[in-house]
Amino acid sequence: MTTTNFSTDTYSDHTSGLYRTAARILNEAGIQINGSAPSDIRFNGPGVIERAFAQGNLGLGEAYMDGQWDSEHLDEFFHRLLKTGMTEDVKPLRLVFYALMAKFMNRQNIKRSKTVGEVHYDLGNDFYSKMLDSRMTYTCGYWENATTLEEAQAAKLDMICRKLQLKPGMRVLDIGCGWGSFMSYAAEHYGVEAVGVSISKEQIAWAKERYKGLPLEFRFQDYRELDEQFDAIASVGMFEHVGRKNHREYMELAHRCLKPGGLFLLHTIGKNQRGSYPDPWIDKYIFPNGDLPSIGQMGDAMDGLFVVEDLHNFGSDYDKTLMAWHDNFMKAWPQFEAQLGNRFYRMWRYYLLSCAGAFRARDIQLWQWVLSKGGVPHGYHRSQI
Repeated sequence: MTTTNFSTDTYSDHTSGLYRTAARILNEAGIQINGSAPSDIRFNGPGVIERAFAQGNLGLGEAYMDGQWDSEHLDEFFHRLLKTGMTEDVKPLRLVFYALMAKFMNRQNIKRSKTVGEVHYDLGNDFYSKMLDSRMTYTCGYWENATTLEEAQAAKLDMICRKLQLKPGMRVLDIGCGWGSFMSYAAEHYGVEAVGVSISKEQIAWAKERYKGLPLEFRFQDYRELDEQFDAIASVGMFEHVGRKNHREYMELAHRCLKPGGLFLLHTIGKNQRGSYPDPWIDKYIFPNGDLPSIGQMGDAMDGLFVVEDLHNFGSDYDKTLMAWHDNFMKAWPQFEAQLGNRFYRMWRYYLLSCAGAFRARDIQLWQWVLSKGGVPHGYHRSQI
């Protein structure tokens, strides 16, 4: 895949106020316009700065998809840019729409909840199998003692099982089970049986076929339709799709489905500020109706329902995970190029690498909460798992 780079500001008006402001923000981040460093930005067409200031990341991302700019190391471009915090000062008026929708609309109601499954997760099991590990684990790996993606994902799954204190014969619920990676690992290594729900038909079909010999039940079902009890509950990388209007209902459902004394592990990406709104480019092209929670929002939602036994942040590991996915995607791309095309290629790279940069900058986080129903007698000690 080739791109055209320009050594001069062919498409920029150096005298414009927008250009000077953009150059100031980028210089603060150690990024040069049409510079030679791998993290510098190079213009291939007109209007990039104008689109970015008018529409924020939506305009910047669409300009990238249109081939109007490039950065050799897109992940490092975003790491440097976000690390300055100066992007918070760019608040396009047109994006007020997204803030108002997040505040007043329930964009994740039952009718709309399946959209992300159809748009993103049903993209194709063959595609995801080339990008992910052998269990198709589409969440952050745990890299403390891992050197490969396979090892990092196995370490994460085992850590979840240990945090939940799983034992043979327990019945476990997985809210947002994906392709069944946690359920299969828990059944194979800890002797549990499990029920998983997902709003992706492709995921459910794949998991049913792959794990038909294990005591696992996969359901194409919205989590709000659940009404039965389990010894333990896990939800790994699904809470990002719940939405702030539904946080309390989600926690009430988990509380209702968890047996007294049981543990609930909630693994989710999170944001640093309660008042922010969903990223418009991610919302439009990657995860429709997604809404990252803040710690405050999650605390409000679980208030009076659970005891918070443990909170573990390993968000920096998502940088490594996303870069591993990107490497796999690049290796596999020739198999999908004719089918998906160049615009998808640029969109997917922008997604993986911009998110890697955001985690590297600690702009977004990855949390594992361990919640108990009634409190663990004598306390919960992660060091003992």
